[in-house]
Amino acid sequence: MRRTRPQHGGRAASCRRSSLTAPGAAFVALSGIVAGPGAAHAQAAGPPSIVFDGLFQAVQLAPLYPDQKTFCDLVPRAAPLLIDLAYDVARRQKGFSLSGFVSQAFSAGPAGPVVPLANGGEPIRSYIDQLWSVLTVDAASVPRFSSLLSLPRPFVVPGGRFNELYYWDTFFDVVGLEQSGRGDLSDSIVADFASEIDRFGHVPNGNRTYYLSRSQPPFFATLLAVVARRRGPDVFRQYLPELRAEHAYWMRGADALPPGQAAHNAVRLWDGTLLNRYWDERDAPRDESYAEDIATARQSSRAPDRVYRDLRAAAESGWDFSSRWLADGKTLSTIRTTDIVPADLNSLLYGLELGLAEGERLAGNQAEADRIASQAETRASAIRRLMWDDGAGAFDDLVRQTGRGTGIYSAATVYPLVFGIASARQAHAVAMSVRARLLRPGGLAATTVATTQQWDFPNGWAPLQWLAVEGFRRYGEDALAHRIAANWTANVAAGYAATSKLVEKYDVTRTDGGAGGGGEYATQIGFGWTNGVQLGLYADYPDLEKTAPVPAAPAGTILTVSD
Repeated sequence: MRRTRPQHGGRAASCRRSSLTAPGAAFVALSGIVAGPGAAHAQAAGPPSIVFDGLFQAVQLAPLYPDQKTFCDLVPRAAPLLIDLAYDVARRQKGFSLSGFVSQAFSAGPAGPVVPLANGGEPIRSYIDQLWSVLTVDAASVPRFSSLLSLPRPFVVPGGRFNELYYWDTFFDVVGLEQSGRGDLSDSIVADFASEIDRFGHVPNGNRTYYLSRSQPPFFATLLAVVARRRGPDVFRQYLPELRAEHAYWMRGADALPPGQAAHNAVRLWDGTLLNRYWDERDAPRDESYAEDIATARQSSRAPDRVYRDLRAAAESGWDFSSRWLADGKTLSTIRTTDIVPADLNSLLYGLELGLAEGERLAGNQAEADRIASQAETRASAIRRLMWDDGAGAFDDLVRQTGRGTGIYSAATVYPLVFGIASARQAHAVAMSVRARLLRPGGLAATTVATTQQWDFPNGWAPLQWLAVEGFRRYGEDALAHRIAANWTANVAAGYAATSKLVEKYDVTRTDGGAGGGGEYATQIGFGWTNGVQLGLYADYPDLEKTAPVPAAPAGTILTVSD
């Protein structure tokens, strides 16, 4: 929706027009106002696509930058309203340059971490231990009008283009931070997530204004379980208000839902079963992928707003993008994320409900603890009953309108094992099917389908390896768990030895550490969750670390994106 701008008197407007003859002069004239009396000192009131309206569309559709996230992260040199007014005037001037205007009206945001290559002969653990400090960012104070949202404590970012606190990514960072003896950073991250829940009612996808309309896989309770090994179970009581608030966020509108209907993240199936889906409160193109989303919607036969919502919901899932969400299993324009009830999300919410029940128990609220625990068991029973595909030997995502599975086999099948939801028979069947269908020489593939989307074959991702290992270990499938860990850590270590770096995803059909591909941007290096999972798996299997090769290349080269 186009925002209405204030009208100005004829004489003042005329003076402004007559004095602004150079392409950038409109901004130069107006920028001085922001420093004067009554200047705004607040954070931007919304995502760039809303606060900059026509200017945002012009920049992203030009497109002015190869990566659409670039403009979203620039810092306005003046209040957004003033930049908007200046743009309306300047764009009508002869010789107007959009890039020139943007360069005058915006500056680059705080620089992201510069990730160094490893020294020759440096063990992978030593390199990762040092990277945590490199990847640590402090956003207690953020530039005025920036899309960046402040956080009270330092946190770890993934690396590359990702210079924010991401929700589910950071859980896997903490897995590694605990192994590196960086409990200080783990505790800092927990405090930041709690701060976000207190301020926004949920943990956003990332601490940017354009991420506020959605969350990501809810790992907060699972994160507390990890730090509780060091701090004790009282963390569940300490963060009980946040556990309550996050659960309320995911269950908004659930109580009044009739069978067959959905509201926000809640879904009530035709038989009355209450489960959850991924969702985003907005139905416009994503700010950070604006032109790409418009192009996808144009290729679809559905209304653009529905396509945009489903693209955004897939971004909330973290699996952006995957055949899991595609109606035809291969074409992005058939995306239908909000029609799907996912196995991973509902397993995580079961974990959240158990964590919430523990917090209530520790706070002396036994009746409420029993009520939440009963709700969790009802969810677990529904997952075992409705999401189990006996023929495939896997937990499947459901299509909410039909109550039947999507038929897309993915590594999300391991989530019910991680949380102890699966029966023993189901867990062993999952082990057989994963070994046959997803296990490759370089680790576990995300799916069996090659679509060019980054969360499909042949890509493997660190989080999926850790979850699979944890799930299979829980059910005594130790040989498979060890094989997954061995294949993955060897693949990552081989890439580290060959290139002196770690990346966000890998091709699991290879064993030389070849980076994965596909998706909307170049494969990034750093990389938070790869680092964390490598150390987590080494902790489970110390023998795997002993054989890890080291890089021979000398230090000195600096990269921010993989070759």
